[in-house]
Amino acid sequence: MHDNPVKEALRSGATTTGTWLTLGSTAVAEALAHCGFDWLVVDLEHAPNNPASAVEQLRAVDAARANGARAEAIVRLAENDPVLAKRAIDIGARTLIFPNVNSADEAQAAVRAMRYPQNGNAGVRGVAGLVRAGRYGLDPVYVKNANEQVCTIVQIESRSGVDNAAGICATEGVDCVFLGPSDLAASLGHLGDTWHPEVVDAMRSVVAQAREAGKAVGVFANDADDAKLFTSWGVTFIGLHSDVRWLCQGAKQETGRLAAGLQAEQATEVHSAS
Repeated sequence: MHDNPVKEALRSGATTTGTWLTLGSTAVAEALAHCGFDWLVVDLEHAPNNPASAVEQLRAVDAARANGARAEAIVRLAENDPVLAKRAIDIGARTLIFPNVNSADEAQAAVRAMRYPQNGNAGVRGVAGLVRAGRYGLDPVYVKNANEQVCTIVQIESRSGVDNAAGICATEGVDCVFLGPSDLAASLGHLGDTWHPEVVDAMRSVVAQAREAGKAVGVFANDADDAKLFTSWGVTFIGLHSDVRWLCQGAKQETGRLAAGLQAEQATEVHSAS
């Protein structure tokens, strides 16, 4: 079992960049793994994914890694639930993002869900060695070493989460606190306005508290300009939007360029004819 590069980067303070996989496509997952991202998030919260489709995307990312890509697959769960966490880890995800964590107790529940009961910890992950994560029972040390490899990322995306940020950030076993600007803006009464001053203040407050607690901070960024601003705050785990965004943006850009070129050509022809 190789070390979890996401966990290592978070611990070292290195800045990494990833994107969200929302289309449920193995081809898209494999292609984006070759595009320079450090990690890719298979989204089970807002995308048409389930464990069966997620495991195929994990395989696609692993195939890309075998061919020189560096991207590591991450799974975001639909909710903070130990059964969902267990299933995601069993299919091979070592890093999980837990959405909408609002208290230290909820953060602790996420940490416990990812770990086997071992060495006196309070882990609640059920033991099953015949799973993909353990090479279907062919890895003799998987169960013993699994706890060392898992990485727990909790999302703060509500007023309650911001109010309880100090406790969440202080929770042992949390590797990263991830900001969800859109849901946070909605929770604060500013739906659709992620740059409202109250939202910005809330995000910067969480960043400061996380850094004080020695925890990495992540955020979902719309584009590279936003990402640069967030890194200036001390954010090191940058989610650079999503597969569907890059697909649609690239298509619109090129169809727009083509349309503008054809219009210019037609205008030149009209002018020449007159």
